[in-house]
Amino acid sequence: MYCPFCNQKDSRVLESRIADENSSIRRRRECENCKKRFTTYERVESIQLLVVKSSGAREPYSREKLRAGIVTACTKTTVSAQQIDELIESVELELQLFGKREIATSQLGGLVLTRLAALNDVAYVRFASVYRQFQSIQDFVQELQRISASESAVMKVQSPNPYIDAATVHHQK
Repeated sequence: MYCPFCNQKDSRVLESRIADENSSIRRRRECENCKKRFTTYERVESIQLLVVKSSGAREPYSREKLRAGIVTACTKTTVSAQQIDELIESVELELQLFGKREIATSQLGGLVLTRLAALNDVAYVRFASVYRQFQSIQDFVQELQRISASESAVMKVQSPNPYIDAATVHHQK
């Protein structure tokens, strides 16, 4: 493992532990040359998954590319880095359960959107705007109305008092 600070090849492992719900090993290392410390993660390499784009082009699945899209959507929201990591782990676990060698971007985006909807509405709409290729303000308005309608339906079901409408409950938050 090369040191990210001085690019020296030799480092020693100070500590190892299981991370990410037993799906990786976290290793704390120290460079033999510059003595700086850094962390590495080891993951079992699964079958290489190909992502099929809407154009029909295929490219290897990239965890980093997925993370970048999610992080961008979650910028300046209450979604934590830990929640983003858990979301990605959850998506990847579901991808492994599919047992397929290829997945359409529409399916991958749908998996992310389902999870973002439960975390943060703003992050959801941001991700959806790219994933669904919103072209106009009307696309945003329609998506916001759809979210609002689904929240209202949930509020009505959860409301203990049938005389309080969902809009009142929503504004009381």
